[in-house]
Amino acid sequence: MSVDGEVGKEVHKPDHPASVGWTRSRKAVLFQDAPLRLEAGGSLGPVEMEYEIYGRLNKSRDNVILICHALTGDAHVAGWDAAPEGPLLEYRKTKPGWWDQMVGPGKAIDTNRFMVLCSNVIGSCYGTTGPSSLNPETGRPWGLSFPMVTIGDWARQQYELLSLLGISRVRAVVGGSMGGQMALEMGLAYPDLMDDLIILSAGHTVTSQGLAFSVVGRHAILNDPDFNNGDYYAGNGPRPLAGLAVARMMAQITYLSEESMGFKFGRRLRGKESPDFTLTGVDFELESYLNHQAESFVKRYDPNSYLYLTRAMDYYDAADKWGGGDLAVMAERLKARTMVVSFSSDWLFPPELCRELVSGLCLARKPVSYVNVPSRYGHDAFLVETETVRRLLTCYLKSFK
Repeated sequence: MSVDGEVGKEVHKPDHPASVGWTRSRKAVLFQDAPLRLEAGGSLGPVEMEYEIYGRLNKSRDNVILICHALTGDAHVAGWDAAPEGPLLEYRKTKPGWWDQMVGPGKAIDTNRFMVLCSNVIGSCYGTTGPSSLNPETGRPWGLSFPMVTIGDWARQQYELLSLLGISRVRAVVGGSMGGQMALEMGLAYPDLMDDLIILSAGHTVTSQGLAFSVVGRHAILNDPDFNNGDYYAGNGPRPLAGLAVARMMAQITYLSEESMGFKFGRRLRGKESPDFTLTGVDFELESYLNHQAESFVKRYDPNSYLYLTRAMDYYDAADKWGGGDLAVMAERLKARTMVVSFSSDWLFPPELCRELVSGLCLARKPVSYVNVPSRYGHDAFLVETETVRRLLTCYLKSFK
């Protein structure tokens, strides 16, 4: 076992007994006979979908845990990709799955006990049909002609995959951030599907501040001189990387907190005793960090996908959709036990927002557990506070057989 420098982030190599080992993505084709009717209008089909499975399905077929990934995540939750492709090629060569600390033999989501499933959402660029995919009617990449998708559409996508796999009920649906929104939507749209919902760092909607950061990120992409109305594929000019880099920098700020930025970087200069007093150089450690995040991200992500997925997050309001704006009315639909976990310094999905969701469930007399974890790591805490999240998930999943 090695540690990569982030607090609590354990990295198990493929031959480690707590690793799921080498993995390969799987493909499914959905909505072949009847297209998916999209919530925003129009339809889409067939849809190619990438997913991964760890562990084995038991005889009663009731030990499945469905994990929903966050904004720029993918289906590769755990283990080491044996055959990475496309934009993830370099990224996956040196990194395990994005939640490898939690998923594996003997871990919080124990693959000796559960079959774990995760799929990539429609509109992404990681193996599922999205803007960079070929439009079957034109033979060219969709670009901005790709239809708008919503979190409700993703819930339907997950449900259809489960049906294709012959799974009619799951033990739990788990998700953090955007994945937490998806988990909530699954519970509302398909209340008889699961025993438990586990929602980390997410609420029934985004705050106005979170919405504002998304707006600025999309603005940077849409106004990049190389955006070309989203048609930058297949030799149609350079990709709008400058805009995507700015969007990533903005997002990265929301994933941290003032305390974590101060602790990690402060106002420390990078490799120098005094600033250079230039507009173009890198003087501060924080500048270098944000530049690095942007540079690595633009190598593996599609700007159009970023537009579509952030828009879907912004549009989501579960209380409005399912309860006419009333969280308690919305919560009447839920049948699953629910655990909501917030983090004290998270200002993308702050504890107050999570408590609103919990209060709605309490008013509807639904079984709910709530924990607000003290942390300086901001929104990223659900990925970084490994020991605390591990204890919470382990205890919760063992509480109900």
